[in-house]
Amino acid sequence: MSLLVVGSVAFDAIETPFGKTDKIIGGAATFISIASSLFSTKVKLVGVVGGDFPKADIQMLQTKGVDTEGLQIKENEKSFFWSGRYHNDMNSRDTLVTELNVLADFDPIIPASYQDVQFVMLGNLAPAIQRIVLERLDHKPKLVVMDTMNFWMDIALDDLKETLKLVDVLSINDEEARQLSGEYSLVKAAAVIKAMGPKTLIIKKGEHGALLFGNDGSEEKIFFAPALPLADVFDPTGAGDTFAGGFIGYLAAHNDTSFSSMRKAIIYGSALASFTVEAFGTERLQSLTKVELDARVGQFAELVKF
Repeated sequence: MSLLVVGSVAFDAIETPFGKTDKIIGGAATFISIASSLFSTKVKLVGVVGGDFPKADIQMLQTKGVDTEGLQIKENEKSFFWSGRYHNDMNSRDTLVTELNVLADFDPIIPASYQDVQFVMLGNLAPAIQRIVLERLDHKPKLVVMDTMNFWMDIALDDLKETLKLVDVLSINDEEARQLSGEYSLVKAAAVIKAMGPKTLIIKKGEHGALLFGNDGSEEKIFFAPALPLADVFDPTGAGDTFAGGFIGYLAAHNDTSFSSMRKAIIYGSALASFTVEAFGTERLQSLTKVELDARVGQFAELVKF
């Protein structure tokens, strides 16, 4: 099944205890697209870059099977740029530079050839932009997954709540879940957030795994996915987006949105994210094979088998 991915395609410059990079390819939609393409899903990308964005990186996406017809190129403008420095524990970071550039007035255009999509992944963008994407589709997709962050809860909460009414799955971290719901208990937070619209909620807990709150028929269900213990974490940037790409990529490939399928999708998303952090940016994802991914999913299974 085809998958529409909407989000930032950008440059990142990253500094961690393991080293630093100059400008490298990044952005939510980039990580999501590469991750989901591993499942032989027909990925259709909507985003915007400036004339400074390397054609080689666009060709890399195309080589992965990503349809870039919806990637706008504004030749006389600059691409979105973010720079950050991670602390020693790798769980916190300082943003050094944020330059919106072409993303400041991004108007998502959905090509006619994208109108047949059944799965939609809304990467982290302004909630109003995410809603525009859904309004410009000719039909209601089979599944809409949305990512957001506390920044939008601070400055665009009303927009966020309106957009939540239109999505099926929301993916956020534990801190964001508590802020959005006003509840400290994640079980209570999930109930509050699900009442806002999404039938399913993913709460990411970083190195402590992820929780899936959903329904199996009329019965409320909770599933926990562990995180794989890693000896070295080089760069956490994009891990959450990779997780989302693996999650929806698996569902789109199997054309199955049941809670049982989502449990498996969570594991595949977690496995993919564990590869992303092993190198800077998308470097590890670009070389990753399905054989390697399946082997790591086996490692996840061993973690919880008893």
